[in-house]
Amino acid sequence: MQEPSAKAKFLGITLPFHYGWIVMGLTFVTALTVAGVRSSSPLLIHPLEMEFGWSRGAIAFAISLNLLLVGAAAPAGGYLIDRFGPRRIMLATLGVVVVALTGTLFMTQLWHFVLFWGVVLGLAVGGGGGVLAATVANRWFSARRGLALGILNSAHSTGQLIFLPLLMFVNVAAGWRTGSLILMMVVLGLIPVVALWMRDDPSQVGALPYGSAPTGSRQSPSARGAGAIPLSEALKTLNFWLLAGSFFVCGATSAGLIATHLIPHAIERGISEVAAAATIGVMGGMNFVGTLLSGWLTDRINARKLLATVYALRGVSLFVLPFVNDLRGLSIFAIIYGLDWFASVPPTIVLTADSFGRKTLGSIYGWVFLSHQLGGAIAAIAAGFVYEWLGDYQAAFLGGGVLALAGAAMALGITARSPREPVAAGAPVAA
Repeated sequence: MQEPSAKAKFLGITLPFHYGWIVMGLTFVTALTVAGVRSSSPLLIHPLEMEFGWSRGAIAFAISLNLLLVGAAAPAGGYLIDRFGPRRIMLATLGVVVVALTGTLFMTQLWHFVLFWGVVLGLAVGGGGGVLAATVANRWFSARRGLALGILNSAHSTGQLIFLPLLMFVNVAAGWRTGSLILMMVVLGLIPVVALWMRDDPSQVGALPYGSAPTGSRQSPSARGAGAIPLSEALKTLNFWLLAGSFFVCGATSAGLIATHLIPHAIERGISEVAAAATIGVMGGMNFVGTLLSGWLTDRINARKLLATVYALRGVSLFVLPFVNDLRGLSIFAIIYGLDWFASVPPTIVLTADSFGRKTLGSIYGWVFLSHQLGGAIAAIAAGFVYEWLGDYQAAFLGGGVLALAGAAMALGITARSPREPVAAGAPVAA
């Protein structure tokens, strides 16, 4: 049997570049599109209040349930990706997203929104969300793994940058159902592309992971560190709980607090709907830069110190947000916050892989990601009720700043070995 080489073949043609870049591109576009769907939640708050008379807290509950189920589905999604491969899970995710959007288009009752947006969409995104990016990057890349993770995890912000301003414009001009219909058509168009070009593993195209040496050659450090620690052992380590706890903070201060409530907060400060959505787009653009930079730095400096810095900067920006009252101030906040919005993801994934090995990364990171979404779900509904109780989001934003500083402290406590140290299978992790 012929050994795989560093070069990839597809349809009998030797490619001038590694096929991993094609796989990364497909995963990026899939994640971007799904993120565009899920992150459109804030754009629905005001239209649904006006059309159906639903309360802010009730709508926030459905969005919170979505966030919670995105996390709850992540461990199962990680297991399924490890077992059946990324391609099938990507196709299943896109198909279920179409079902969720179709149901939302025809909803008339609050429970319809809870079912289709909260439950069905949440399970779909969770099954092929952040765990998918982590698995693809670690399957296809030995070298430049941090950069690959940075690119893949910038897909969320890129999706917001592309879809949020466009959808807000469509919502204002033609109604929220037209915007949802556009999203559904984009998802449908992506399904055959993924079916045709996506591959699960480098061996399927006759290649090794990018940066790996052929058999008999000296392997890269990351290739040597491919051992695995099972989930049952990982749960006994302090590292796991510090990773999960810091990612809980990440979810609470990003998906739960800012991604859900920043647009309604801005509108109530007198900023127009389109301008508020455009500001989120700016934040997404800066996040693209910040996440790529974070991935690049993850390959070069101590990941836990980088992670702590990200959370500390996020905390500072959240302490400033309650005093922002105009578009100029909101734009400055968007730039500062945007640079560290998803910058926490590459170092978190690398620390997880270096602590527990790559073979079980999908399963273990799925549980870490669950804590992220649990934080987001709690913060989304808590901030909604804080608004109804106090009449504004000030206390919620200040509480988020305190949480972010706690996340920085947890990140500094992680004791994962350097990416350049090999991870022996079954070796204990310092706790």
